[in-house]
Amino acid sequence: MAKEAKTNAMRFLDKSGIKYEYNTYQCDEFIDGVTTAKTLGQPPEETFKTLVAQGKTGTYYCFLIPVALELDLKKAAVSVGEKSVSLLHVKDITKVTGYVRGGCTPIGMKKQFMTVVHSSAEELPLFYISGGRIGLQIHLCPADLVSSIGGKFCDIVMN
Repeated sequence: MAKEAKTNAMRFLDKSGIKYEYNTYQCDEFIDGVTTAKTLGQPPEETFKTLVAQGKTGTYYCFLIPVALELDLKKAAVSVGEKSVSLLHVKDITKVTGYVRGGCTPIGMKKQFMTVVHSSAEELPLFYISGGRIGLQIHLCPADLVSSIGGKFCDIVMN
């Protein structure tokens, strides 16, 4: 088996000394996170998607939530001290983050944005996030991720 090409996210984690594992799966285009979790036999509550939003001030933010849940935009705004936030349009994801839809991760973006991880991850020893390209996931400790990028945990999903 050929050696996996490192993504910016993997290089960042290596440089930061953060332990992680990665999974690859066959996928040529975007598929939703629930389907990805089921395909790989991962619990959806331990598989997180990265959503990028822009605040009323024009600042960009990353929000990580379990793949089966929906972001509560009001809670998300409060978590970053904004009056409101709106999700980035799909056509703008690559321009803003350097990643494509389905491969977006809060690690190794063009610029490090404030990142909020849903509070359910705080109790998990490990969770799955995108590895920086479609078909690649990183399995790591949520606390390690949050501390390495200056993020925080908050309740940001709809009830």
